[in-house]
Amino acid sequence: MKAKPETIAHVSVKEYCFTKKEVKGEVKASQFHWDFTWSFGKGTLFVQPPLGRALIEDSLLRFLLKKDYELEAGNEYKFTISAKF
Repeated sequence: MKAKPETIAHVSVKEYCFTKKEVKGEVKASQFHWDFTWSFGKGTLFVQPPLGRALIEDSLLRFLLKKDYELEAGNEYKFTISAKF
């Protein structure tokens, strides 16, 4: 049986501000690197740079929503994406 493709994404939370209702950080997967801002008060996720953004945006948002109350500034997290890139 053939193994399913997967990529490990590494998330680093740089800032978690309850006043602004926002999380800032970076995510790395394979050779890609993005900075993100998640405005959980507005329900929006902004990912930069745009190169490869479509690869990570949905998976990152699902991860952030799932781990919302566990996230802390300065901590490192990881999650698995069901795709190889």
